[in-house]
Amino acid sequence: MSPTTRFLAVVKDDCETCHLVAPVLGQIAREGHDLTVCWQDDGGFLAPFLASGVIDDTALERSFRRRIDTVPTLLRLEDDRESGRLVGWNRPEWQSLTGIPDLGGGLPAHRPGCGSRSVEPGIAEALRVRFGASGIQARAIRLGPESDPVEACYDRGWTDGLPVVPPTPERILRMLAGTRRDPREVVGEIPPELVPCTVEKVAVNAVMAGCRPEYMPVVLAALEAALDPGFTLHGVTCSTCFSSPVIIVNGPVARRIGMNSGLNALGQGNRANATIGRAVNLVVRNVGGGRPGEIDRATLGSPGKYTFCFAEDESDPGWEPLSTSRGVPAGRSAVTVFAGDGIQGVTDQKARTPGELTRSLSMSLQAVGHPKLCEWAPAVLVLSPEHYAIYREAGWDRRRITAALHRELTCDGTEVRAGAGGIAEGMPSSRSHERIAKFHPGALLLVRAGGPAGLFSAILSGWPGGRLFEESHPVTREITE
Repeated sequence: MSPTTRFLAVVKDDCETCHLVAPVLGQIAREGHDLTVCWQDDGGFLAPFLASGVIDDTALERSFRRRIDTVPTLLRLEDDRESGRLVGWNRPEWQSLTGIPDLGGGLPAHRPGCGSRSVEPGIAEALRVRFGASGIQARAIRLGPESDPVEACYDRGWTDGLPVVPPTPERILRMLAGTRRDPREVVGEIPPELVPCTVEKVAVNAVMAGCRPEYMPVVLAALEAALDPGFTLHGVTCSTCFSSPVIIVNGPVARRIGMNSGLNALGQGNRANATIGRAVNLVVRNVGGGRPGEIDRATLGSPGKYTFCFAEDESDPGWEPLSTSRGVPAGRSAVTVFAGDGIQGVTDQKARTPGELTRSLSMSLQAVGHPKLCEWAPAVLVLSPEHYAIYREAGWDRRRITAALHRELTCDGTEVRAGAGGIAEGMPSSRSHERIAKFHPGALLLVRAGGPAGLFSAILSGWPGGRLFEESHPVTREITE
C-alpha cells in the first residue's frame, strides 16, 4: 500500500512571513493536497484563503510535539512520519516539496520566518513540563492551592534564613539551559553526608539562590573546586571556626555576566556576586546536610556563610590575575575557592612608597588568626586601586609585592612564643631560636578589587585548618562553558 501524503503548516498572526504565505497555503489546498494549518495565536488572517483544515494550536501542543522552532514551517508527512520540512519562505523549495511548479509565483523569492511561540523563554520550559518531556529527576513537591511556595521552602528547611526562589520545573529547565553538561552527571559527593550531587541538583539550588542561567558554569566550577580534596570542604563546613567558601572569579566570564570587581565588590548589590556564592552554600546545606546547629558547629559563623563571591579587577594589563599566577592560561576564565572568614579592613592613608605600604600591610596581616600564631591560617590581601597605585607607579608586580610581604612577615621566635609578653597564646617555646614565617609559601594570595577612591584594603583571614597547608589550601579551577 502506498503511503498517504499530507501537509502540515504552522503559522502565527504575529509574523509578516506567515501573512505572506497565507495565499500560498490556500493555493496548496486548492490543488487538492491534504493540508492542515495550525495557528498559534490568531487564525483570522487565514480565513480569506482557507475554508477548512485550520486548527487552533494556541495551547502549542502540536507545535511542541512537532518540534517547531520557526514559523511558517511546512511539513510533508508520509503516514504521519515527517519526510520533508521547510522553514520561512523559499519559493523554489516550497515548489519542490509540494510539486506545484507555479506555487507563490507572484511573491518574493525568499523571506525569513519568525520564532515559534513554542520556543519563547518561559513557554518552552512550561511545554516540556506540561507534556512530560522535562527529564527532571528531582521529586516534585505538590502544594495546595492556598499554600505559599516561599513559606513551603522555609517549612522544609531549604533556606539559609533568607527567602529562596521556589524551584519550579520550568525554572530548573531554564537554569539547566545555562550549561551543556548532562543534568544527570554527578559533580561530586557533597560533605558532610557525602551525598552524590548531579548537575540537576546544582541547578535546583542555583534557582533557589536567585542565579541566572548564565551563572551555571561559574557555580559548577566553584563547587568542583570546593570538592577538591585539597580544599577540605568537610572540615570547613563542620568546623567551629568562622569560615565558608570565598569564590574569586577571573577572566572573560566575570565581565560577561556582569560581576562586580569595583565599588563595593565585597558587599551587596550585584546579583552575580550575591547568588553564585549563595548557590554553592545552598548545595552544601540542601544536598550535603551542612546545616548550622547540626553538623555545622561554627561558634560565631560569619556573613560569608550566606555568600562570599567577587571578581578580581583585571583592568590593568600590567597586573597578573590571580588565576594566571596559579597556573590557568592567560585570558581563560577561572575560579579560586578560598576557605575564608570575614573582612578585616586595613586603613593606611599616609604611606607613599612601596616599602612604607608593605610594612603597614604586614602589621595588619600579622593579626590573622592571632598576632602570635604563625604558619596557622592562609589569607587573601585585597588591594584597593589607590593602594595598588603606590606599587604600580614604582614598578612592583604581584611577585615582588608578595615576596616583600613574606619578608616583612617573618617573625622572631622569641617574640611569638607562647607566654611572651604575658600572652599565653603563641608558638611552641621549642621554636624560639627560629625565624618563623607568618604564612606558608602559597598561603598568602593577592587580589585586586575595589573602588577608585579610598586608601583602604582588606584582609580575608582563612580557615586554620590551613596550618597543614598541604592538606587544606585554596583551589583554582578553570571554568568550562
